[in-house]
Amino acid sequence: MALLQVRNFPDDRYEVISRMARDQRRSIAQQTVLLIERGLESGDDISRRQRAIERTMAREVPDWMKGIDTAALIREDRDR
Repeated sequence: MALLQVRNFPDDRYEVISRMARDQRRSIAQQTVLLIERGLESGDDISRRQRAIERTMAREVPDWMKGIDTAALIREDRDR
């Protein structure tokens, strides 16, 4: 297995990974590998966005939402 060393890694990001690892009872190395794997599996930005759009468009809108005038709601909020 390869060895990876990262220099100048931001302290705040390290703390987040450390906290996640502790909460999930993993080592920092295990947590980092998991996060990298998930990131690589999600694909590039364009394909990830396209999948998100497809999931959103596939959602069924509840009947009670179909009659809502969103423009009126936005106008009402702006007029406050």
